[in-house]
Amino acid sequence: AMAGPPGLKPLVAVGQVTSTPDKELNFAACAGLVREAAGRGAAIVFLPEGFDYIGRDAAQTLSLAEGLDGDLMGRYADLARDCGVWLSLGGFHERGQDWPTTQRIYNCHALLDPAGRLVAAYRKTHLCDVELEGRVTMKESGFTNPGTEILAPVSTPAGKLGLSICYDLRFPEISLALRRAGAEILTYPSAFTVPTGSAHWEVLLRARAIESQCYVVAAAQSGKNHESRTSYGHSLVVDPWGAVVAQCREGPGLCYAEIDLDYLHRVRREIPVQGHRRPDLYGTVAAAGLAPAP
Repeated sequence: AMAGPPGLKPLVAVGQVTSTPDKELNFAACAGLVREAAGRGAAIVFLPEGFDYIGRDAAQTLSLAEGLDGDLMGRYADLARDCGVWLSLGGFHERGQDWPTTQRIYNCHALLDPAGRLVAAYRKTHLCDVELEGRVTMKESGFTNPGTEILAPVSTPAGKLGLSICYDLRFPEISLALRRAGAEILTYPSAFTVPTGSAHWEVLLRARAIESQCYVVAAAQSGKNHESRTSYGHSLVVDPWGAVVAQCREGPGLCYAEIDLDYLHRVRREIPVQGHRRPDLYGTVAAAGLAPAP
């Protein structure tokens, strides 16, 4: 399940789920999708933000959170090993080392390799504080600590993977910094609301793909998570030209896409935007601590 037989392009699977406050039901649903994707030969399975659970309120969200060394991540490590796949776990409610003093969590994108090792843990840097009058109110910063760094892209069987989460999608600076550091795939695991998703989801994902000339993989929550929350869904994969090459229907399920790095490099050769940038006029978008790709 790593990269498939020689000559075949690596396959990625994008999982769409409807997480609830019931962690056991959520794990069963996600594990079923991972096993199905592994059976199809996927090298990486992407799960959305809140794959572990979506709480009814801040108090429940905090009470259900675990550490990366807790039981739930241990079960996902076992799942990765059993299935022989990489897992992009796109928004884990993490009790970090500062939990005893802050009583706040991190929104953590955990990447596991097929041995079940935690290869990367990106903590969401842009927190979603949004108020659409009469429609949506969210204040993630009320109970979540912002992350403090952007991680270097991680080499996987499908390409070099740059990690982000949901609201990060609205900030092209992070995608451009990851592209400069060598990313070939950008991933935005999400739990978009219906009003913002119907207006902005696909157009933002396609824009990030076009401007960075990367594949974009976006696993999403879909449907009624609890009495007061419904998620937009429409998990998808965009190629470096900006074409949607895979998309989930409504409700839980999977979609699949081949990652064609030869095609990616052709797009970059034909429209070499990286070489056309004018840092003398507007500076260089780069993340602290990230070296540019050779």
